[in-house]
Amino acid sequence: MNRKANDYLEAGRRLPPLNALRAFEAAARHLSFAVAARELHVTPAAISHQIKGLEEHLGVELFRRRNRGLELTPAARACLPRLSEGFDRIAEAVERLRAEGEAASLTVSSAPS
Repeated sequence: MNRKANDYLEAGRRLPPLNALRAFEAAARHLSFAVAARELHVTPAAISHQIKGLEEHLGVELFRRRNRGLELTPAARACLPRLSEGFDRIAEAVERLRAEGEAASLTVSSAPS
């Protein structure tokens, strides 16, 4: 573990599970557990379960469940842009890693003779 991560853990701070954060981010963007579930290839019940666990972990309500859908709480609205940006950065980093892997490969072709 690197020093920064170790310092973070020693400070008594714990990150919520990444899957719960992904579920929240998708559900918040779409304001729908069903659409988030399709995007993440899970069931709407799984999204609901992840959200409930995240709310318990954080001690804050993230959604107001309405008859006609979901509404973000002020806390969720404030958090969403930074969380989305974080996932965008992770995706960029992964793409860079993939590009490095592709650049490191060498393909050689030759005629059968």
